Amino acid sequence: MITILGPTASGKTPVAAHLAAKIGGEIISADSRQVYRRMDIGTGKDLADYGEVPYHLIDICEPGTKYNLFQYQQDFYDVYQDIQGRGKTPVLCGGTGLYIEAVLKGYKLSPVPQNQALRDSLEGKTLPELTKMLQELKARTGSNMHNKTDVDSCQRAIRAIEIETYNLENPVPRRELPPVDSLIIGIDIDRELRREKITRRLKARLEERQRVGASAGMGMVDEVRRLLDEGIAPEDLIYYGLEYKFLTEYITGQLTYDEMFSKLEIAIHQFAKRQMTWFRGMERRGFTIHWIDATLPMDEKVNKILELWQ
Repeated sequence: MITILGPTASGKTPVAAHLAAKIGGEIISADSRQVYRRMDIGTGKDLADYGEVPYHLIDICEPGTKYNLFQYQQDFYDVYQDIQGRGKTPVLCGGTGLYIEAVLKGYKLSPVPQNQALRDSLEGKTLPELTKMLQELKARTGSNMHNKTDVDSCQRAIRAIEIETYNLENPVPRRELPPVDSLIIGIDIDRELRREKITRRLKARLEERQRVGASAGMGMVDEVRRLLDEGIAPEDLIYYGLEYKFLTEYITGQLTYDEMFSKLEIAIHQFAKRQMTWFRGMERRGFTIHWIDATLPMDEKVNKILELWQ
């Protein structure tokens, strides 16, 4: 397998698509939010980038549901085996470092059902209180408090507590999956260029709302409004973070447009920084990542990958 990873706005998807087209491969997405149907602009699916290349693990579940790492690991392995069984090369592509590392290492995970009694007992607690509880639980289970998204809202913190409580009571995993051998390519983009691309892309996606009508298409604000109109609870959209969090708060009147833009822009920059921190951490944990300059011409990037692959 070949893995293409990189932070948001690095251009990893076009690289993966061009590579897969060249070698007759198929893409497996490693993006924790692109699994949701009708969450297209906010998650940056850019499906046109794939051209004729088959892709997997995009649009596989409904908005409002809570897809998780365990489900991703099972779904990945099923798709991976299917692609290999047909004599094709899987190309894993995405920016969700935890998902990538879980499937490459073969994390031993177990499914975690909802614990309504626990949830009821935690209702009304503040985020600092929940964070302290989670830290204490992780200390007992030996889990690291490395994922700050666990505690960026009360809802996420409660789910994280639910998971750690389950792991404490049910230490044996249901299904163990083997590690996957992969050439890992990182798309290396200069920090300032990355920031510039993030801001430019965010403006473009938001400005669509002014020039794209419902009959012609849909902008990012329209996309979130439509999801709310479908009956998806605001708190469920806020759970997905980034665009869905701040646009929901804008649409429901909690933020002005300018406040929404400013907060969202900062959050995406911080998210990209966390992605790079994760990838550098993967290197410290024993993964070899071959970094390729994002500004190189596409053919040159693909040829460099093929040289490493061969």
